[in-house]
Amino acid sequence: MYGAFMVVGWLASRKIREGTAAELIIAGRQMPLWIAALTMTATWVDGGYLLGTTEGAYKSSIQLGIQGGLCFGISLILGGVFFAGVMRRFGFTTLIDPFEARFGRRWAAVLFLPALAGELFWSAELLVAIGSTFGVLLGMDLTAAILLSAVVTTAYTVLGGMWSVAYTDIFQLALVAIGLAGALPFVLGGAGGLHDAWMTYVAARPDGSGVIPALQPHGGLWTSRSVVGWWDVSLMLMFGGIPWNCYFQRVLSCRTPRDARRMSSLAGVLTIVFTVPPLMMGVAAFAYPWPPDLVTRLHATPADAMPLLFAKAVPPAIGLLGLAAIIGAVTSSFSSSILSAGSMLSWNCLKRLVWPSLSMVQMKRVIRSSILLLGSVATVLALRVQSVQALWFFTSDLVFVLLFPQLLFALFDSKANRAGSIAAFAVSLVLRVGGGEPLLGLPAFISYPEMVPFRTLAAATQPLRSAKASAERRRDEESVRVARAPLHGDGSRGGRRHGRPDRARRRRVVSFGVLPDDGGHGDRRDRRVAGAQGARERDAAGLRWAGAR
Repeated sequence: MYGAFMVVGWLASRKIREGTAAELIIAGRQMPLWIAALTMTATWVDGGYLLGTTEGAYKSSIQLGIQGGLCFGISLILGGVFFAGVMRRFGFTTLIDPFEARFGRRWAAVLFLPALAGELFWSAELLVAIGSTFGVLLGMDLTAAILLSAVVTTAYTVLGGMWSVAYTDIFQLALVAIGLAGALPFVLGGAGGLHDAWMTYVAARPDGSGVIPALQPHGGLWTSRSVVGWWDVSLMLMFGGIPWNCYFQRVLSCRTPRDARRMSSLAGVLTIVFTVPPLMMGVAAFAYPWPPDLVTRLHATPADAMPLLFAKAVPPAIGLLGLAAIIGAVTSSFSSSILSAGSMLSWNCLKRLVWPSLSMVQMKRVIRSSILLLGSVATVLALRVQSVQALWFFTSDLVFVLLFPQLLFALFDSKANRAGSIAAFAVSLVLRVGGGEPLLGLPAFISYPEMVPFRTLAAATQPLRSAKASAERRRDEESVRVARAPLHGDGSRGGRRHGRPDRARRRRVVSFGVLPDDGGHGDRRDRRVAGAQGARERDAAGLRWAGAR
């Protein structure tokens, strides 16, 4: 199977005609709609998605089982409606580009850090998931399983960049669909059929069989605190699922803004659909007649519910199909994540800050080296860090709390500036870290009332803090400008004379350097539009960045 991944990745790499950096990062902006939608779906339907959905339904409730898949699907639909078209019209290359255009390179480099951390810990968490699955089904050593998966996936990602990742994603998504479809009838049959399994589940958990928790809980499974927590996490998943570079990489690979919007919405629907099979497996696992030793094991590690179903409830050949489904889900997301992280590191950090004169030929080498480096770092994290999943959860929180509001400012608030961005970032960071993180043993130093959704609160304070700080900075700059303005003939100071605006008052427009799609020969000076395609897209959209600094 891993050999098949390599073959598909190698064949896909042959689509790269000129081997430009644009083709490696964003497929030369020539990816068809159907390919983009399927690779986006495969990226979100990862190992944690499958195992976590089954685990949540088995150990707790339908509400917890369906939460991740449903909210991530809604996230893609919201991204398609509000963000995908705008990002594609501007012709950006990564998620960090609008931050750099609005707030400057150095502050964008700071915003790059939580984005990079999120991708790295996600990659490591995926490797841990696949290693655990190999151990349950095949008795394979965890280290060997992680190394095998990491080496093969990193190799084809380095080989062909976005095209290799996209085509292997489609192949791997097909494995997920075939594996789940093949195993589900046997799993439900072992639990007495869908109807009996569902009746058993509802009888044992009457409050846990709905899609969302009751808004007015009456004790039992759902309390007021747990309902608030469910909605807090749901909002984090819906809005925090947008500011990820692996998402915008597919948006920016589309041929047109219209395709980008349609791709995102279609991928959102498919992501929700893929929630159904693992959710049904969670119900079946709850009703399945497990032997006593496995009941004890599942109570200790409910994440093993799906692998144990593949091992015990289906024929061996079908169990291998189930293993293929999990492997396909994990490797598709891992390749997307390391490509995304490598793209941001090479383009927004090394190219924009360290080596501005880097040619596009050199840029290709830097991109491939970055992918190789970050794939290795993720592998080491998976092998050495005990709480990698907890770290990923926490960094995902930070992506929502810190980056989603910043993306809103950069794209939709023409008055936002760097001062407002920094102030809002600092306040939200303190509010989120102040709430603590039990999974990491991080103590809380802010005592929130139990009914306060502190993640959402931390994110929601950013617009208020940014608007206030931005306005204060503009007033300070206006005061300095007036103080320095020359005296007019009437003894007054000001920015207008003879009906002509003073240059200091003119609204500066900054064009942003995008990755050229011109065969790799489009190097330009910093902050100038590079490549005719990006310039045409900006002109057609009628959009320009206001240089708020």
